[in-house]
Amino acid sequence: MASMSLKKSYRCVQSLQQFYTGGPLVISPDGSFLVCACGDAIKVVDSNNASIKATIEGDSELVTTLALSPNGNILFSSSHSRQIRVWDLTSLKCIRSWKGHDGPVMGMSCDPSGGLLATAGADRKVLVWDVDGGFCTHYFKGHKGVVTCIMFHADPSRLLLFSGSDDATVRVWDLMTKKCVAAMEKHFSAVTSLALSEDGGILLSAGRDKVVNLWDLNDYQCKMTILTHEVLEAVCVAHSGSTLHSCVSSDKGGAKNSTLPEFSFLTVGERGIVRIWNSQSTMCMFAQKSSDVAFSSESDDLRRGFTAATMLPADQGLMCITADQQILFFTPRKESEGLNLILSKRLLGYNEEILDMKFLDEDENFLAVATNIEQVRVYDLSSMSCSYVLAGHSEIVLCLDTYKWSIGSTLIVTGSKDNTVRVWDSVGRCCIGLGLGHMGAVGAVACSKKRGDFFVSGSSDRTLKVWSIDGLSLDSEVVNNLKAKAVVAAHDKDINSLAIAPNDAYVCSGSQDRTACIWKLPDLVFVVALKGHKRGIWSVEFSPVDLCVITASGDQTIKMWAIADGSCLKTFEGHTSGVLRASFISRGTQFVSCGVDGLVKLWIVRTNECIATYDQHEDKVWALAIGRKTEMLATGGSDARINLWHDYTAVDNEEAFRKEEEAILRGQELENAVLDADYTKAFQIAFELRRPHKLYGLLSDICRKNKAEDHLRNSLATLGKEELHLLLEYIREWNTKPKLCHVAHFVLFQIFSFISPSEIVEVRGIGELLEGLIPYSQRHLTRVDRLERSTFLLDYALTGMSILEPDGDDTRDVKRVRREITC
Repeated sequence: MASMSLKKSYRCVQSLQQFYTGGPLVISPDGSFLVCACGDAIKVVDSNNASIKATIEGDSELVTTLALSPNGNILFSSSHSRQIRVWDLTSLKCIRSWKGHDGPVMGMSCDPSGGLLATAGADRKVLVWDVDGGFCTHYFKGHKGVVTCIMFHADPSRLLLFSGSDDATVRVWDLMTKKCVAAMEKHFSAVTSLALSEDGGILLSAGRDKVVNLWDLNDYQCKMTILTHEVLEAVCVAHSGSTLHSCVSSDKGGAKNSTLPEFSFLTVGERGIVRIWNSQSTMCMFAQKSSDVAFSSESDDLRRGFTAATMLPADQGLMCITADQQILFFTPRKESEGLNLILSKRLLGYNEEILDMKFLDEDENFLAVATNIEQVRVYDLSSMSCSYVLAGHSEIVLCLDTYKWSIGSTLIVTGSKDNTVRVWDSVGRCCIGLGLGHMGAVGAVACSKKRGDFFVSGSSDRTLKVWSIDGLSLDSEVVNNLKAKAVVAAHDKDINSLAIAPNDAYVCSGSQDRTACIWKLPDLVFVVALKGHKRGIWSVEFSPVDLCVITASGDQTIKMWAIADGSCLKTFEGHTSGVLRASFISRGTQFVSCGVDGLVKLWIVRTNECIATYDQHEDKVWALAIGRKTEMLATGGSDARINLWHDYTAVDNEEAFRKEEEAILRGQELENAVLDADYTKAFQIAFELRRPHKLYGLLSDICRKNKAEDHLRNSLATLGKEELHLLLEYIREWNTKPKLCHVAHFVLFQIFSFISPSEIVEVRGIGELLEGLIPYSQRHLTRVDRLERSTFLLDYALTGMSILEPDGDDTRDVKRVRREITC
């Protein structure tokens, strides 16, 4: 029965990959997908689950700007190579490309009709292009600095183009007269964003001088300047029928400017909050109370706040982009006290190196991930979006573990490079416990499996500590200090991994000193040392059913040890580089391992056999998480990729059974067709079943029939190019054997006689096939020629014995005998 429950196949069903490394990002008109710059490539990403729908390879230069046509079918891109490319998103092919700027293209905008494309360059130029023809229609010069933003007027009847520059000016270009009709100078720093009111009469410009200017497009005068007290990166106008506008349109006092039409607009910038303003007042109508941006550190100003924002279609809300490649989706909600912006989704474009991960909750719908940053990111696996972020550590989080607390809440324990351990409440999403005392980075933590009232930490200071969580309260707003119940100097080098036995009686520590040690809890009394690895140990784990431990090491092996005496029970070899993680599944009868070679392997303990190897990572696989309930796997590593693996053993068994049953039925049809002398049908079925031996027997029978050529040609007429390629492969194999070569050459002769040379040349790999046929065919012809020459000995013997003086008829008899001998 145990063998029936073994898992034989896993499949990667979901994957979160790197899709955005910063820079330009645009969203489709219907909000269904994103187009992101990922280094020198462009990724098309599903906005619902962050899955990559398509990848457009670049020209080895970083992408500087992107734009979409109004219907979302055409993509415009440019990179540091200054090449402007037009892509068809249905076929992912480049329709046309051209160069026009003397420097990188910094901005693009497509007009409402989709026929014109405006580009803004670092060469201070603004160019307008005909999309279909790829030629320049307008050439504008006037800016004294890099042109940072560009936008067409939304009304097709008003052929105006707006551009903003880091020379602190906004210029309006008339496409009919091809002249600059206004140079609006009111900013004192670079203009970062432009927006247009709904009626098209007011232009809004935002800049790094912390102001928003409202310009009347009738006389091009500044009607209002709003001081925002933050460096702005984007300004957007909320439509009159949207929830955002209706919730903040109430009168909140302040000076009114009745000369301007009333509308709402929002700003984002360095603070990382969304603020909404009214066009007739200088007061902020709404501001988020706190930022949803997870700051890396207080001193890292380059990674703070928002860098861009876009209003989503159909009143879906707002999309904001942060400097650390986070894409936040906000949904407006009208509540009794006013507007509330709910963070509905957080997509992370880049995870950096993934160091550790664990499943959360009983249903395992969430995954806690530690990467090369100071926060822990918790993902919702249904949408592959970041549900929330746990921020508190001041250095990189190196390890984490989860467990069910006695009061029912799920806790997350993390260890960091800042020499501390923290306990987090997954429901309240806050830190409830802090452990101080380690003198080095905490590289391993392990939680109690049974009692749930303690955890163990291991550090680069070579010590183990047992921490008690008794007395922690979820209701307390103050972070409690944790107390260490026991401390021991455990190893001679850094501690890499910890594991606690299922009964909480032992803890095992793996170290860079090439040993693993077992300690008795809770006092950390030494039990036994496990010695035998030739390099550092990266992972340890107790068997859920047996008194044994498995260790994974940098020496490319996995070993199983007896707890009682520390003897090595088994050694598993198969990885080509160091093994970084190994975890039991199937109640201890199997385990999964991953390593530096980027491979994930599935093993059977009893037979020491690796039954499956999966290659879905491009670099080291540092993290491996096993679902306790579903035994779903999650892997992550240096390639910043998270893969989710589901057990497909039952599905594969059903599929194999279905295919076998179908093959039996088709095999019976084949036998019936042979009995009915329906050679054409039998020929087709033999090809479908991929049975070359049965096909040879069928062709051999055809060769012995009357009108064999007609039967064979009727069968060949049903073959496509791929099937003909397969038949030639079979003939090549048959031709290597003297017993089968006669049928092979008979079929080959009919192929070359019946099928035209032009069709044969189009067969895939025909040159390679012929190269395999010619040498053996020459060998067979040489053998036949040699046999034929040997038959002349018969003529000589008969004539020399004067037994037979051949006449005309006898000569024909001798020739017939000779032919029979040669055959």
